[in-house]
Amino acid sequence: MSETRALYTLWLRELKRFLRDRVRVVVSFIQPLLWLVVFAAGFGARLVIPGIDYQQYLFPGIIGQTLLFTAMFMGISVIWDKEFGFMKEVLVSPVSRFTIFLGKMLGDSTAAMIQGLIVFAFGFILGIPFNPLSLFAALPIMLLITIGLVSIGLIIASFMGSLENFGAIQTFINLPLFFLSGSLFPITGAGTPEWLQIAARFNPLTYGVDALRTVISGSAWTPLNPLYINIAVLCIFDAIMIGIGTWAFSKMK
Repeated sequence: MSETRALYTLWLRELKRFLRDRVRVVVSFIQPLLWLVVFAAGFGARLVIPGIDYQQYLFPGIIGQTLLFTAMFMGISVIWDKEFGFMKEVLVSPVSRFTIFLGKMLGDSTAAMIQGLIVFAFGFILGIPFNPLSLFAALPIMLLITIGLVSIGLIIASFMGSLENFGAIQTFINLPLFFLSGSLFPITGAGTPEWLQIAARFNPLTYGVDALRTVISGSAWTPLNPLYINIAVLCIFDAIMIGIGTWAFSKMK
């Protein structure tokens, strides 16, 4: 019972921390809107993708981008907790490191999912063609994407001692994951460098964005992989990251 209570408490704390940060909530509305309106308008006429409008192509990619940047940023909570002594109190409590990691990871994942839902709302408002019922198919995929990415952020933060170092490492990881995921442009087909295609295959976000396009765009999108392959890769990625995260928290003092 104590493990369950600790898990719930940590989850709720991370969620409340996000909801009370009004600046971050406001930014979560503005950033995806700029991508979907300004970026799509600027590049839509120049980048032609057979069978699908560019804004429709971009929409799942911006959902993935929002999940990525939000999830990775959430790791900063670990540094704050270490700075103010909260993490020390949690680590000396009679609760397993797995539960501590899982509680923070689920709380941060919930916050990232909320921002992903905001992008869905913008897509509906902007008239991007998709079946609203596809949201229910996209939610499990969004959760799988978020779990692994939040875990990366928590792992990095567990070894960092300052916000500056965390910010530098986070940016170093975020940008390659984003640009090599196919969120903004196709990563296969004629004219795409072979090294780019190979690098994208080692990027877990590639499989997440492809899975989102499959369920959101339907027959308008020709997937890179079957949906079950994308989901299987995400599940394996999540399991590995949770394992590493639990180990990283066990080493944290």
